[in-house]
Amino acid sequence: MEQTEPRIGVFVCHCGVNIGGFVDVPDVVRYVKTLPNVVHADRNLYTCADDGLAAIRDAIKERDLNRVIVASCTPRTHAPLFKRTCEEAGLNKYLFEFVNIREHCSWVHMKEPEKATEKAKMLIAMGVAKAALLEPQEEERVPVEPKALVLGGGVAGMTAALSLANQGFETYLVEKEDKLGGFVRNLDTLYQTGKDALESITPLIDKVTANKNIHILTSSTLKDVEGYIGNYEVTMAGNGGETVAKVGAIIVATGAEEYKPAGLYGYGEYENVVTLKEFERMEKEKTLPATKSVAFIQCAGARGQVLEYCSRICCTNAIKSAMKLVGTEAPETLPEAGRVGRRRRRKAVASAPPEVEVTIFNRGITTYGVEHELMYNNARGMGIRFVKYTPENPPEVSREGDRLVISYHNETLKTDQTMSPDLIVLSTPLVQIPEAEELSKMLKVPLGRDKFFFEAHVKLRPLDFATDGIYLCGTAHAPVFIDEAIYQAYGAASRASIPLANGYVQAEAITAVVDEERCIGCGSCVDICPYHAIELSEKEVILEEITLATRKSSVNPAVCKGCGTCVVTCPVGAITQRNFTTPQITAAIKVFGGVPVSLGVS
Repeated sequence: MEQTEPRIGVFVCHCGVNIGGFVDVPDVVRYVKTLPNVVHADRNLYTCADDGLAAIRDAIKERDLNRVIVASCTPRTHAPLFKRTCEEAGLNKYLFEFVNIREHCSWVHMKEPEKATEKAKMLIAMGVAKAALLEPQEEERVPVEPKALVLGGGVAGMTAALSLANQGFETYLVEKEDKLGGFVRNLDTLYQTGKDALESITPLIDKVTANKNIHILTSSTLKDVEGYIGNYEVTMAGNGGETVAKVGAIIVATGAEEYKPAGLYGYGEYENVVTLKEFERMEKEKTLPATKSVAFIQCAGARGQVLEYCSRICCTNAIKSAMKLVGTEAPETLPEAGRVGRRRRRKAVASAPPEVEVTIFNRGITTYGVEHELMYNNARGMGIRFVKYTPENPPEVSREGDRLVISYHNETLKTDQTMSPDLIVLSTPLVQIPEAEELSKMLKVPLGRDKFFFEAHVKLRPLDFATDGIYLCGTAHAPVFIDEAIYQAYGAASRASIPLANGYVQAEAITAVVDEERCIGCGSCVDICPYHAIELSEKEVILEEITLATRKSSVNPAVCKGCGTCVVTCPVGAITQRNFTTPQITAAIKVFGGVPVSLGVS
């Protein structure tokens, strides 16, 4: 595209009352029309609506616009929509500029409408100054190896691997244990069906094993990763050897493990104090001792006791195990239980007392969703006692002779009481696996505050990492139920399949560019780059007919995120960030400072 006189069109959005309720939008539009190079200015109730997008397309064609600015709300969600609209009208999308006058203006100045209006004018003026210096850009395509790596052979990992394999992509499935199945292999039954856990996932294991596109590596771990999206070279170690493969995408489904609450409630000190996972294994292996009374203690080590978070799944799993103890198949009676009122529950308890007395000590039962709430109602109707305790006054476990004793304060009766159960089951939270920290460093992906893997955006990219080409699902992300893990696995596989199916990824053209003639090869940019997108390589230069070898920096556009750190670090100014050049930023700053701006500012 030839450099032509800027013809800028500005579209100011009311955003309903989000902007228009605090900013005088008509006054802003009148001001914008006086700015240099602005040949069209208009306002819309909702610029992101169909009529607003049509107005942008029509104005580009009718007014011969070669720059477009939209002043509205969140760029994270709306900028791609407006860029696509510009492309539909034949305008390079990098000739579009977004000005956020909702989060940056109206929302933070709700009680100052006059100042909000003036600030909106200034923000748009800054956008106009920068837009006048924008240049069209071309996005580079990076080829993608149509293979995938899935870390973790649990339900989430197997589901993701099978989904990718069924789409025709060769997939490596790495599991550290000697068998597939993950955490679910340790469970007795599933609350959703009441069926044996291993029996329930065996068909999935069989499908994965039989699929010719899946290479299963059990008793194996990821040893090394090099490369970037579309071109990862991975080394997997196990079974006395190493496997090296090139893959285009990686899915992390490494799962979680149960927290061992050493020193809490007599765990590790008294024989009949076990965790919920150990209890389920005892049930599964038929080694559960004869008991007449069992006490479950919820939030053992969770919600501020040792760890800060709620593990979400403990309450439902404890209720499932409790219901099995009293001898009723819970899933088959769930719908009926939802309709049973207090009168029928009292009648059921009075006429059929449970053979095993079960008490669940809790800080408040978390059974979210209709199905889980019906399960909770059913448990109460079966005679299972729910005793609430506070964090300040938790139950205490001791031993008197050969008997366990729980001392607790009954919050309902406001009295101190004791009970002597045959078995105490601690519902402990799921925690991240020990290998996660090393894996996060290897893959260059973050761990959150609770040590689980941290997604790129909780709403917009919940199954992606900030590192492109690496995806996330299952309990490696956070404690989830099996059905949720399966949904996430399908989602992660869907996300991973996009670049694999396309055969390429298109790097956004806001990346850094190195001027090799000015580069002195000092390596400052390599050291500072948070994405490891820059490397030094040997280059040959000719100086007075003499060929010399020297080091020069180069940027990988597939990895670069355009953060600009290298630009300000370079001591000789050899690096430029496309679409955010020094002249463009300087022009906007000078407007903000009240300094007149002219084209060609350096």
